[in-house]
Amino acid sequence: MINGKRIAIVLPAYNAEKTLEATVREIPETVDATILVDDHSTDRTVELAHRLGLQVFVHDRNYGYGRNQQTCYREALSAGADVVIMLHPDYQYTPLLVTAMASMVAYEVYDTVLGSRIIGGTALRGGMPFYKYVFNRLLTAFENLFLGVKLSEYHTGYRCFSRKVLTDLPLIENSDDFVFDNQMLAQCVHFGFRIGEVSCPTKYFEEASSINFRRSVTTDWACCSPRCNLRCRNGGWAASGSSARKAANWKPTA
Repeated sequence: MINGKRIAIVLPAYNAEKTLEATVREIPETVDATILVDDHSTDRTVELAHRLGLQVFVHDRNYGYGRNQQTCYREALSAGADVVIMLHPDYQYTPLLVTAMASMVAYEVYDTVLGSRIIGGTALRGGMPFYKYVFNRLLTAFENLFLGVKLSEYHTGYRCFSRKVLTDLPLIENSDDFVFDNQMLAQCVHFGFRIGEVSCPTKYFEEASSINFRRSVTTDWACCSPRCNLRCRNGGWAASGSSARKAANWKPTA
């Protein structure tokens, strides 16, 4: 708990068995609840999460990264969280920054805080593939121009939100896929939420999750497509299906 605010970490997981424990071991004691949502992994992610004492929810099939986040946030709010940190369980981002990021929201300095791989210039030194770095910089420039803000990146998997952000944004209308991240930040800008950033060193290694080149290009095109961004600018959020259908089928595991 920070400043009387209940802190929750959510871990959107898919085949994270090899990196989950290293991630969880660095989560600070200021965190009140750690919730893992498994998107129908084929490895032993769920079994390991139980052994580590996490709150675990399991999708009945693989719905996608965006839908996983929706379940994460819904369960964190149900658990009474005032501040929610989304952290990828692939150990690319250090959990040691959780307290700093959560404090910026708990003390109402910002409504949203991003852990940026770009600030500090450590992305390439941490092993980010060069093509990813180039696409990141180009897309960030485009989105900053379009949205009228100045963020260092839109694609980080390390984010902190206030409860109000998560209850006010129409997240259910967003994509089930990786473009969810960009849509959510566009929504934050549209609704006037304050966005801050902290420098976050990152590391890329074989066990860490990463989308391949082809998937990356497809996602990047979706992020910059005029139709998608025009909808974001006008508050008409692109959805991959009806809101009713997108209430993900999940089940808590004992």
